Amino acid sequence: MSKKLRLTASAIAVAIVAVAGCSSKASHTSANQHVGASSGDKVSIMVGGLNKQIYLPFMLAQRLGFYSAEGLSISLSDEPAGVDATTAMLANKVDGVGGFYDHTIALQGIGKSAESVVSMLQVPGEVELCRTGLKGTIKSAADWKGRNLGITDVGSSTDFLTQYLAEKNGVNPSSTHRIGVQAGPTFIGAMQHKSIDCGMTTEPTVSKVLDSGLGYIIYDTRTAPGAQAAFGGPYPATSLYMSTSYVQAHPAIVQKLVNAYVKTLKWIQTHTADQITEQMPADYYAGVGKAAYSKALGSEKGIYNPTGIMPQGGPQTCLAVLSSFNPSVKGKNIDVTKTYTDEFVKKAQSTN
Repeated sequence: MSKKLRLTASAIAVAIVAVAGCSSKASHTSANQHVGASSGDKVSIMVGGLNKQIYLPFMLAQRLGFYSAEGLSISLSDEPAGVDATTAMLANKVDGVGGFYDHTIALQGIGKSAESVVSMLQVPGEVELCRTGLKGTIKSAADWKGRNLGITDVGSSTDFLTQYLAEKNGVNPSSTHRIGVQAGPTFIGAMQHKSIDCGMTTEPTVSKVLDSGLGYIIYDTRTAPGAQAAFGGPYPATSLYMSTSYVQAHPAIVQKLVNAYVKTLKWIQTHTADQITEQMPADYYAGVGKAAYSKALGSEKGIYNPTGIMPQGGPQTCLAVLSSFNPSVKGKNIDVTKTYTDEFVKKAQSTN
């Protein structure tokens, strides 16, 4: 890793040393721009990539009117790096984060208490792509020594999952060069200009790369078997997580939020990819085309958690992965039962 990259990683580690949900900036909003209802209990949620399909439930709940139906005024903001979203939550700048569940484990490792209140993705939905010209040369992470690897950003979940895959396959992560390229056009541009050899990203970027013949897949966690092969078990990803103090102080508001998301997850299960795509803002699929976006969504609908309940064994898998390399977690006494709660989801299921 370059000195600059090491310094950046160090700075982030000091600020949070946490695993972050992967992210990309939606074209219609920024970290300082918000979209939400105009009345009701006000809640601010920062999402690490609103236009990514792995974070689709956050915007879909709004488009379907489920927030307002619960009496909520939701402010959704987009942040290019999930690390920054988590930092904003810790600084009380936002109430909750739409990001990967594994944040909460890493946070406990540095003495911070946060918990997932609803699980939205039962697998990561991440795909490791390599440039087509390297087919036959790079067959797995075992071939990554000295390679440039694309990640969302330093300190993101793609960064940490990339490090895990390298170490698992006998390659010291420090012998790779991990470069933050976000997703969408910037990720694709990095591959086109050979700035990266391989990179981890999600839909709809994955389909764009494959359809253009620019890359090929070496790891695919859009399915349970793929996640099992890569990480050794179920790896729950997207969730709404909040500081434990907020959850304890505002249980009624948290319940309304979870009610909205449980409804959204059920709606996803009972509608087609085309019907879901129709609900999304046009700029979500502008870069790949509406048909391609819908096709990609249809092929990975199984990533969404149909119930919102934390997948059995998932927290233990996440802990095992983080314990293998993350200094915030390795060797620490982590109680995963304090990193999530199913209390609100179970109540939502009984009333909806």
